[in-house]
Amino acid sequence: MNDQSQTELRRGLSTSSALGLNVIDMVGIGPFVTLPLIVGVMGGPQAILGWLLGALLSLCDGLIWSELGTAYPEAGGSYAYLKHLYGEKKLGRAFSFLYAWQLLFSAPLSIASGCIGFSQYLSFFFPNASRPFVSTSLLGVPVVLNGQTLIAMSACAIAVVVLYRSIFAIHRIVRWLGLVVGLTLVVVIVAGFSHFNAHRAFDFPPNAFHLDSAFFIGLGAGMLISSYDYWGYYNVCFLGAEVRDPQRTIPRAILGSIGIVATLYILMNISVLGVLPWQEMAQYSDTHARMFTMAVLMERLYGHTAAAVIVVLIALAALASVFALLLGYSRIPFAAARDGNFPAWFGVLHRKHRIPQHSLLTLGGVTLLCCIFRLQEVITTLVVVRILFQFLLQGTATLLPKHRRQRKERGFRMPLYPLPVILALSGFLFILFSRPHFIKEMRTAAFILLAGAMVYAIRTARASNRSKES
Repeated sequence: MNDQSQTELRRGLSTSSALGLNVIDMVGIGPFVTLPLIVGVMGGPQAILGWLLGALLSLCDGLIWSELGTAYPEAGGSYAYLKHLYGEKKLGRAFSFLYAWQLLFSAPLSIASGCIGFSQYLSFFFPNASRPFVSTSLLGVPVVLNGQTLIAMSACAIAVVVLYRSIFAIHRIVRWLGLVVGLTLVVVIVAGFSHFNAHRAFDFPPNAFHLDSAFFIGLGAGMLISSYDYWGYYNVCFLGAEVRDPQRTIPRAILGSIGIVATLYILMNISVLGVLPWQEMAQYSDTHARMFTMAVLMERLYGHTAAAVIVVLIALAALASVFALLLGYSRIPFAAARDGNFPAWFGVLHRKHRIPQHSLLTLGGVTLLCCIFRLQEVITTLVVVRILFQFLLQGTATLLPKHRRQRKERGFRMPLYPLPVILALSGFLFILFSRPHFIKEMRTAAFILLAGAMVYAIRTARASNRSKES
């Protein structure tokens, strides 16, 4: 084996594995607990529009990721895209650093939310696990230590241990996890349609489709929730240097996962509404009961044992999403380090498995600490950062003259260009400005990015001094 093969990632993910990876990242626990929220904010079965528009936004953005992923099939995904599209020696280097910088904050919090979702769902079996040992605040952020915290930390530790192996072993694990997650959705869908009541499912309230301000406010809120539930279709792009035949694998994994998950989400929405009246589900939206809507469904249809089985399956789906998130995100600090834009420590590969071990262990360790937080307020702020420095920046870059020239020469080419780009950018801007605490979240986001800009300036100055001395 030559020296280069010892210092590079290996291409071990097939199309089916990449597809499975995206699916388990997208699903997690989200759609099982947010269904009552969408029904509540939209005021009835018209919640289906929220899922449909979320799927449309994901499809448009997925075409952007497919085009960029095949043009630059490298580790780090957006890190590489921002670097290439905005200039490797100019803005691109700064933008890519800031993207990797904010990820050190946002990724562990996002992963920890999956761990906490896993622990909360398992509390179905351990009702006293939410009783706090310690409850305080740290820098204004609520902190809690209880049985659920320990379960969440265990979920993170399990994911790190499972990921600490070669990409070829991970390739096999991902396919099985994808089947488990898909099976969970199918079980709910089949159960709902086996006892389906069409009148109940489509019991629209008066003026449900009256196009007034209330309709559009509800639609915006529903689309906001569903869009979060679809996120993850781009995970394969972070592993661009580890997929086989990226020109075929990346677009198929992205667009295929969106199609599969959107179909399952919409069918699940209809099937559940055919069993549980939407008025009852809307009452769950502001209570802890919404966590166990699917358990309520299964218990009502088949009894307590069936409810316990679906709880286990959903908990496994949450654990699978933690696995997928850690796998994808760990490649971004690695890519930045290999590019000389991050400390070299993050760029170390395991000698045997050829995985970015330091990057993986760092994100896993920080995620363990984040499991003590009540994350909702912090995560919503960091979502704003992600939209600004990932979706909007790379979407805008696909409209620049440089990319317009290059897209004719290589990689996947989206149909109807640039219409999907414009629709995706419009959708993300709508999500930003429709947030109820947009100004507050923008201030926090600006603080994080300003701190990153200062660190980048210091690193650049030191590198310039070293080059002058040499």
